[in-house]
Order: sequence, then structure tokens, then C-alpha cells
Amino acid sequence: MSAVTVDSGLCIGCGLCAEICPEAFEMGDDGLAHVIDGADCDESDCCIEARDSCPTEAIKVE
Repeated sequence: MSAVTVDSGLCIGCGLCAEICPEAFEMGDDGLAHVIDGADCDESDCCIEARDSCPTEAIKVE
């Protein structure tokens, strides 16, 4: 299990992560991406694809 975070200072709200991995990311009322409470990521799942696709590198998976 890996922890996933979104840096709100880097996020531009493009929504790509929520599109790629809706079980882990959602768009908030502030127009930015947020990690869904209780979401966890494994190296083999869509969190990695979302991280790698983020245009501002705002997603971290540790």
C-alpha cells in the first residue's frame, strides 16, 4: 500500500488524474484534484499512471 498526495500548490485542476483513476482522485469544489479519503495506491494500479500523466507533477506516490 502506498500513500498518495496531491500538491495543491502545483495542481492546475486539469482533471486528468480523476479521469485516469477515479477510485483515488476527485475534483474538489475549489477546482483542484484531491485524494479520496481512504484511497490507497499500489505500484501496479492507476495511481502510477495518474502520477506519470500529471502535467505539473503535483501527484506523489510514496
